[in-house]
Amino acid sequence: MTQSKVQRRPVTIWWHEKAAFKDTYGGAENIVQISGMNIRPAEESPTVLISMHPIGGTGGLPVMQQLAAAGIHVLAVDSRYRGADYALIMEKVALDLGAAVRHAREKLGYTNVVLLGWSGGGALSAFYQSQAERPTVAATPAGDAPGLIDAGLVPADGVIMMAAHVSRHRTLTEWIDPSILNEADPEQRDADLDLYGTRVRPPYPDDFLSNYRAAQIARNRRITAWVKDRLAKLNREGRRDEEFAFVTHGTMADPRWLDPAIDPNDRQPGRCYLGDPRTVNMSPIGLARFSTLRSWLSQWSYDDAHADGPASLARVSKPVLVINNSADDACTPSHAERLFAAIEHRDKQFAEVTGATHYYQNQPELGAQAADIVADWLQAHDFALSR
Repeated sequence: MTQSKVQRRPVTIWWHEKAAFKDTYGGAENIVQISGMNIRPAEESPTVLISMHPIGGTGGLPVMQQLAAAGIHVLAVDSRYRGADYALIMEKVALDLGAAVRHAREKLGYTNVVLLGWSGGGALSAFYQSQAERPTVAATPAGDAPGLIDAGLVPADGVIMMAAHVSRHRTLTEWIDPSILNEADPEQRDADLDLYGTRVRPPYPDDFLSNYRAAQIARNRRITAWVKDRLAKLNREGRRDEEFAFVTHGTMADPRWLDPAIDPNDRQPGRCYLGDPRTVNMSPIGLARFSTLRSWLSQWSYDDAHADGPASLARVSKPVLVINNSADDACTPSHAERLFAAIEHRDKQFAEVTGATHYYQNQPELGAQAADIVADWLQAHDFALSR
């Protein structure tokens, strides 16, 4: 496909939103401001891809530049929680994505809007679209505002899942370290479940994996029960709007990183997308390391979080493209397979980029291949590119 010269135009979106308390740092109370980048060729287009990740910025990803070079307009917008997910509420992130969709249509003049759900943006995009088409969420899992039933979310015209995982809460549960017995003292461990100890070594037998996965779910549920008890205590004491911050240790202990026979692909054994999984397991950058009570319920609770990718896609009526990267060291093949299988209509397509890692880092030719897949899919659905 012909490469176009790429432009980057900053975008700022803001609105008033009444909240019981402020959960992001800086800025005036009851005003939300999000920013992003319109990455595009010089030529105009009626079609735009909107990318948002709950915490990460997608505008700097190499593949976004590749998409624009292929003649595709991209609006990469950060949520209000960019870089700090300790208080993140997924229902509020859905409102942020809704503001970006509305801005693209009403202010930037795009006729066709397609959600580009990369990585953690996949479940977010599916969740948003399901709630825009048929809203069901009346409140957050903690029983707070915002609900999405009367939010007036504007549906997109299609959804793309690129290197996407199934959800934040299910991904955390599949990565969490079940050997930790005491949340206040993570050195207290069950040696028979400790991937980084001395007793357990790959390859892992099926009975070990079954017990391990059950123990991961059980740990998530223990934390959730503690969170709910703590919130109830605050309510009983008349401290309804107060919060409590806490640390969750050990959140990068998925057997997949050490045993390449589990959910196999072309990834490098002994590594994950953040480096050495043993180091990441207890590092500050581990998933869900810092959290608050309400945030845990909204984004990490195995049983309570609403933003589930497969469950949401099952309710989406618009066309869906799922792209799997064969060397992905974050979202292994079962994620893409579960997402694709959940789509109940026939207007769905599965594609794979052989050799591509999660970020397409230092892989410009594979990023270009992914962009071509997207361009072909858009044109097949009469979503015109730049003209």
